[in-house]
Amino acid sequence: MDTGLLYRLLSIPATLLLSLTFDHQTAKIPVEMPTGSAQIPQQERTEASRLYKAGVQQYRQGKLQEALKTFGRSLVLVRNGKPEDKANILNYIGQIYHNLGQDTKAVSFYQQALAIFKQVGDQSQDRANTSRTNEGITLSNIGLSYQSLGEYGKALKFHSSALAIFKQVGNKSQDRLARTSEGTTLTYIGALYNSLGEYPKALRFLEPGLAISREVRNRSGEGVALRNIGEVYDDLQQYPKALSFLQPALQIAKLEGDRFEEAATLLSLGVVYNNQGQQAKALDLYQQVLTICQKLGYRRIEGATLHKMAMVAQNLKQYPKALKLYQQVLGITIEQQDLPAEALTRTSFGSALLETGQAAAAAKMLLTAINIWESLRPGLTDVYKVSIFETQAKTYRQLQQAFIAQGKINSALEIAERGRSKAFVELLTSRLSQNPKNPPTIKPLTINQIQLLAKKQKATLVEYSIISDKLLYIWVVKPTGVVSFKQVDLTSTPLAQLVSSSRKSLGLRGRGIPANASVDAVPQISKLKQLHKALIEPIAKSLPTDPNQRVIFIPQNELLLVPFPALKDQNNNYLIEKHNILTAPAIQVLQLTSEKRERLGGDTFASLQGKDALVVGNPIMPSIVTKTGEKPQQLPTLPGAEAEAVEVAKLLKTKPMTGKVATKASILQQMNKARIIHLATHGLLDDFKGLGVPGAIALAPDHTGQINDGLLTADEILNLNLNAVLVVLSACDTGEGRITGDGVVGLSRSLISAGASSVIVSLWAVSDDSTEFLMTKFYENLRQNPDQAVALRNAMLTTMKQYSRPLDWAAFTLIGEP
Repeated sequence: MDTGLLYRLLSIPATLLLSLTFDHQTAKIPVEMPTGSAQIPQQERTEASRLYKAGVQQYRQGKLQEALKTFGRSLVLVRNGKPEDKANILNYIGQIYHNLGQDTKAVSFYQQALAIFKQVGDQSQDRANTSRTNEGITLSNIGLSYQSLGEYGKALKFHSSALAIFKQVGNKSQDRLARTSEGTTLTYIGALYNSLGEYPKALRFLEPGLAISREVRNRSGEGVALRNIGEVYDDLQQYPKALSFLQPALQIAKLEGDRFEEAATLLSLGVVYNNQGQQAKALDLYQQVLTICQKLGYRRIEGATLHKMAMVAQNLKQYPKALKLYQQVLGITIEQQDLPAEALTRTSFGSALLETGQAAAAAKMLLTAINIWESLRPGLTDVYKVSIFETQAKTYRQLQQAFIAQGKINSALEIAERGRSKAFVELLTSRLSQNPKNPPTIKPLTINQIQLLAKKQKATLVEYSIISDKLLYIWVVKPTGVVSFKQVDLTSTPLAQLVSSSRKSLGLRGRGIPANASVDAVPQISKLKQLHKALIEPIAKSLPTDPNQRVIFIPQNELLLVPFPALKDQNNNYLIEKHNILTAPAIQVLQLTSEKRERLGGDTFASLQGKDALVVGNPIMPSIVTKTGEKPQQLPTLPGAEAEAVEVAKLLKTKPMTGKVATKASILQQMNKARIIHLATHGLLDDFKGLGVPGAIALAPDHTGQINDGLLTADEILNLNLNAVLVVLSACDTGEGRITGDGVVGLSRSLISAGASSVIVSLWAVSDDSTEFLMTKFYENLRQNPDQAVALRNAMLTTMKQYSRPLDWAAFTLIGEP
């Protein structure tokens, strides 16, 4: 993500404050303050009203320090007057501190105002609606300050509470202020989702926020919504579209005399022009922003603008200028206690130090940034932790480079692991905790712990870290504790393209579709050899020579889709022929699944047959809807999966659940108590509930009448409490999902998080015949050897003899405990 995130997180203007005693959306200067209580002498009431008007006028003109003093004097005069008058002034003072970047102070004033509005609403039914609206406005303002402080979980909570109030009051009384506030809060929430990297969701809030602002003729709100939508399109690299929103936003800010919003919009425009390569135009706009900010004291936007100017200087290799500007920005962010901005500044600063050969200083700067990023995560849901990590991954990559530049390969591995699947590790730790509501603090693995885990697993660990599209880091940790490191130049081997083309060359297709005998084997082998050359050859000498010894690959990003067993060396040997292969999204995930397996007990395969096994195959297929408005379509039947389930059930000494018996409700009743779960049915990659957790398993409908009745989605699996030592998904593409810096967010992740200690999934859809053959051999092998990795390897080797193409045997991968 572009580091324009710096100001997008933090520069949402305070000009959308909705006066609690007047409607300044339609009046440049507010009406008089209400006369207040008779306890205030007439002279004091008159002076309080005058000061109030003057304070609002100063605030609107951007004279924040003057407004702060004026409101302070007015506050003293109304101390014995109407509580709403006092709360109104407290809200304005909070807004001023927010605009000055002092959000901790802002929250303290908002909380005082909030308590007053709640009290007034409780005491006076006549003023209940007005007080409720005012309460909502204050809640939204508190959310905005928490947003600026980087406490995103709290921010969402306050914004959501405010939104509920506005909708309730608006529905009851058609209150214009409540409706206007609803639009404002939708804009705030949209801006927050943009900062989390959730762009489609951001637009789902920003667009109705814009529509409401236009409906109630709230020009200031319209301008802010336009700006935020423009910033989303900038992040999506749709620059002409971004400008089409930002240019009218700037016109509105100027017409309204809103200098804060004018500065924020000019900055956004500068970012877009810079992204288009028009640096001179961008710098001119940045200078205009600085002039406004330095005149009016908008320190937060001033810091963001200087940050942008520093980045331009860095790109032009003007390092002394860039470093000086970064130092200046860092001072502002620390002064403002602006943690997200500080972390971003330290990341950019560290990058510049690294480019100038100051690796030790860069490492110190970047490590502090990571500590700040990690302090911002509490309170976020799992999905948003995944999203926000995508915006922060650059810091982890650069710190790895800084350590490698100093020859500290162990420290670099610790950071590579620390930045790996963080949300997954946190979720898994919480689920495995005896007290999930208060899980233990997660500490990053040290090199000693990584070495001990390799020894305990009797495995060679191979961790990949994609630093850029031209550079790959690989660490190998042997069971003896020896750590080796290689870096691979990918200039001539674009990794993402190679992984994609290698999968296409395999002739991937849907399960139940006949095999295409004409798939050319030559490009298959060529691509698989290229992957072997990039991923395996650099470390081949560090891998075990005994084919029975475990090798656990820890891939990242697109490497999560690599069929490691099928990679082929120059002697035409497949990797599975030389090594016993497993995968894991992170070493720490491997550690946690090992702990889960120990807790479940060391049952042998023979002791887990019969009542402990759940086998499902070819249920009556549900009809699904993947897009709003489309007609439901029934998934095709899988007779081959039914035959597979029958054979597997025989080996597990249980009865398969097929056809109409395999309903979602009946399967859910058995999943939590089953120790072995085998599901031979369709696996789907869609995010059916729009929760950011893609994937679903097709089961027979329960006839509830609901859309997608019969689908067991990944987010529903997350809420299960599984005790399975093994879950096998021999369905279509069950190992895929939304690939993020946190790993593949999908079915396998959900199953492990729900308690399964190991999962076997497929990276593509495999033909019915070869799947049934491979799965039968796998369970037969388990009878002889309870090591699942060995059983799967031997099943692949046997299947390879009958079905020679990697397409037919290499899709399955074991994740977790062997």
